[in-house]
Amino acid sequence: MRPLSELPKAHLHLHFTGSMRHSTLCELAERDGITLPPALTQDWPPRLTGVDEKGWFRFQRLYDVARSVLRTEDDVRRLAREAAEDDVADGAAWTEIQVDPSGYGARFGGITAFTDLVLDAVREAEKASGLRMGVVIAANRTRHPLDARTLARLAAQYAGRGVVGFGLSNDERRGDTAAFSPAFRIAADAGLAAMPHGGELRGPEHVTACLDHLRPTRLGHGVRAAEDPRVVERVVREGVALEVCPASNVALGVYDTIEELPIRPLKDAGATIALGADDPLLFGSRLGGQYALLRAAQDFSDEELACLAVDSWQASLAPDELRDRALADVEAWLGGRVRQWGR
Repeated sequence: MRPLSELPKAHLHLHFTGSMRHSTLCELAERDGITLPPALTQDWPPRLTGVDEKGWFRFQRLYDVARSVLRTEDDVRRLAREAAEDDVADGAAWTEIQVDPSGYGARFGGITAFTDLVLDAVREAEKASGLRMGVVIAANRTRHPLDARTLARLAAQYAGRGVVGFGLSNDERRGDTAAFSPAFRIAADAGLAAMPHGGELRGPEHVTACLDHLRPTRLGHGVRAAEDPRVVERVVREGVALEVCPASNVALGVYDTIEELPIRPLKDAGATIALGADDPLLFGSRLGGQYALLRAAQDFSDEELACLAVDSWQASLAPDELRDRALADVEAWLGGRVRQWGR
């Protein structure tokens, strides 16, 4: 079996806070006298569930605790640099990192100032690591849709200057998806790609709602589209890629085991699938781990894994020259042309 760390990948589903190293979380918390809950210390990675409101609340509380340790500009720069280094170690050459500036604005001088800081930190991380990166500004669906419009206008200001897309995250069972459509229109008018979360905690009916109202370029997760062949057919027909995160899907109880993930059926139906790590800090598994899980639990061959890597590049917003070079490098890793899935 070929080394997975040498398979060139694009990482398209990575949250800013959730990309933090566990060691960094503990170090920053100790520095400022922040007491971390046992789930983030001796019981790490935490046992999680997202299938009910109580479980999701616990997950979100741990996420908020992790966010609280980022107190200074240097902390933000460190997080971006270390996330880039970790992705490079896992074989990534392009990463799109997703951030909700409203979660940090109060501490860092407002959402515009924080966005400036993140983009500057990403540029520094690129220089230090050699990884190329883009930023996705994401709204929180548990907040009012007017807040999403504010963030969409913010993202639009940075289109072509490091921000490549607009997202919608948090518990997809909350809020009215249709109410967020004006925010996505603002982002689309600025030329930004749309990548809302959908089809993880809710089933194919919510995938349909996202397709109807948000016109996504990609869907964050989207894996539960597999429960309705008609929805899968539409996803394929409209060219919407799915950002599937195996470790987090199991950790949150969407599936009981990695073996149950319907990645092969989705691929057999023609779907484009990009593997992502989601929140390595809380799920304990980074980008390379997602490929390793499929190799170990579903006996994915090197050629099948190469197909997924190709999908990640084709679904990415990476510059053309980087994508073309990476696709050639995937074939070099495989030792031959990557055939179309199933052929």
